Amino acid sequence: MNISVHAEADLTAVTHNDLANAVRFLAVDAIETSQSGHPGLPMGMADVATVLFSRFLKFDSAHPNWPDRDRFVLSAGHGSMLLYALLHLTGGDVSLDDIKAFRQWGSKTPGHPEYGHTPGVETTTGPLGQGIATAVGMALAERMANARHGDGLVDHFTYVIAGDGCLMEGISQEAISLAGHLGLGRLIVLFDDNGISIDGPTSLATSDDQLARFAASGWSVRRVDGHDPEAVAQAIAEERETAKPSLIACRTIIGYGAPDRQGTEKAHGAPLGTEQTAAARRTLGWDYQPFVVPIPVLKAWRMIGQRGQVDRLAWLDRYEDATPEQRDLFVEGKAVTLPAAYALAAAKLRERFADERPKLATRQASQQVLDAIAGTIPGLVGGSADLTHSNLTHAKAQAPVKSGAFAGDYIHYGIREHGMAAAMNGLALHGGFIPYGGTFLAFSDYSRPAIRLAALMRLRVIHVMTHDSIGLGEDGPTHQPVEHLAALRVIPDLLVFRPADAVETLEAWDCALAAEHRPSVLCLSRQALPTFRSDVRGRNRVANGAYLVVSPDGGRDVTLIATGSEVSIAMEAARLLATEHIRAAVVSAPCFALFAEQSEDYRASVLGTAPRVGIEAAVAGDWHRWIGAGGEFVGMRGFGASAPAAVLYREFGITPQSIAEAARRAIARKSQ
Repeated sequence: MNISVHAEADLTAVTHNDLANAVRFLAVDAIETSQSGHPGLPMGMADVATVLFSRFLKFDSAHPNWPDRDRFVLSAGHGSMLLYALLHLTGGDVSLDDIKAFRQWGSKTPGHPEYGHTPGVETTTGPLGQGIATAVGMALAERMANARHGDGLVDHFTYVIAGDGCLMEGISQEAISLAGHLGLGRLIVLFDDNGISIDGPTSLATSDDQLARFAASGWSVRRVDGHDPEAVAQAIAEERETAKPSLIACRTIIGYGAPDRQGTEKAHGAPLGTEQTAAARRTLGWDYQPFVVPIPVLKAWRMIGQRGQVDRLAWLDRYEDATPEQRDLFVEGKAVTLPAAYALAAAKLRERFADERPKLATRQASQQVLDAIAGTIPGLVGGSADLTHSNLTHAKAQAPVKSGAFAGDYIHYGIREHGMAAAMNGLALHGGFIPYGGTFLAFSDYSRPAIRLAALMRLRVIHVMTHDSIGLGEDGPTHQPVEHLAALRVIPDLLVFRPADAVETLEAWDCALAAEHRPSVLCLSRQALPTFRSDVRGRNRVANGAYLVVSPDGGRDVTLIATGSEVSIAMEAARLLATEHIRAAVVSAPCFALFAEQSEDYRASVLGTAPRVGIEAAVAGDWHRWIGAGGEFVGMRGFGASAPAAVLYREFGITPQSIAEAARRAIARKSQ
């Protein structure tokens, strides 16, 4: 129904209930048509969402991406039809045909909201708790951008609708603790406090006092009747004035209006059915056919969608009145391009690495990269999960971000790996920042769900993960990652780098920063590694994913392929084999994903036709793709142990001698 907002219609009779019921029944009808979906949340939270969108949310439906809009995050992503109904009703780029095609191939209305797929969706949600944690990053980004550009260009709120499930997930505690600590007063969470989860009453599994929990983390909290629009409006208005992040627990009835389903788990995740849908229409006085919204109600919603034009145009005036320097900084901050100063700084450092050829851990090389480039990229924002001095993620030029002091560019996330990763997604989604954050590679398991969402959303987020192998030594198998490289490499659209020396570390950073639409993981060593690259002005070879480091004269008898700290061991093995007149090529393969994207001819030139040996201090994972059926793998077959690094490499058989023996076996096998 494409109705012009100028159509003749009497709006005086349009009530809050009319507006909210339009949301409810678009959701109910779409789910009924699809025979799939979650009607409970849209029906229960329609009143709250209607108050938010009609009275408070600063947005312009015709320009869903204007920089100073309020952000709205549906953390309880299973209730996606609530958001799609609101986007359609307010005149966004979600048509009635899209609503009718809910959860169907090719529509803009997938089962859970997807960033980049549906205009107006601020972040991908569905995995519970991710939305509220991502919103913390958005709210933090707003304060940081405000500190840089002032109220005239940055002055907005972040709103979240979260459910019981979001608050049960552990990531929520990490997120609310961080938000409270930082005093993110422009973050308002509207809690769908209906007391129902999939299995039944939430009392089956939890008895937390959520208001006390949030208050203990420094939040302003209150409870309201979620079906009383004036009470909801008063709560939002008052919480907008607080200096703390806010939780408004909205007591609602799941499936509100469906007489035999409301208030029970039956309303959560299944269509109401023909009889209950009809009964809900009678109960709520919605006497219209499926997908029909009366013209006065639709016009009222469309006017709500246009209300933000005034704010947007006023913002554009302020932007035009800013000085050229302010405008340039703002545009550069939003786009986060890599300026010429960055390229010059990187080139200078590359020259020094190539000239000095230092022997140092790649985490130390990474710190030197950050020291060189941090001041050249205005939007680069670092951080660590309480491992700053182990990850070496803090550049000399960076200042900490603190409550009330948001002009800094280094965030102390605390021991909150999952929350850190989600907040980094929020920083990237907000715009204006390239976030990176550090932890140990073994703890990537804590971050993984948010890393996966970053890949799904194609965000430029950089994870610095140090202590990348058994080479960390004495801390033992709990901290020694053996399966993590393989686990991360299988995530689509994620770039996993394991550089082998200082030059490769610089090049890996360059690739990660240049990847505007992909997240990256930099896997860095604790132990010192020799620098074998000395090409001062050569092109970025890590960008090829893999390349020849040693190419013997007269062809090759075997190809040794290694990553990270094992490249130097492979080079020693090649020298050992040369004493036996076995010609061994050595390939450094810092990024499998980028290598897979090269041309077939290039990959063939690197891999050659000789037998191959893969070397990595990790489990084999997908190594056989590169070494082939007849290849050998020298690596880990189980967990590590507590001992000095050199002892571990010897005991687990990752040595030049072991590699040479594997090469002999591969050659013998091929000759048979």
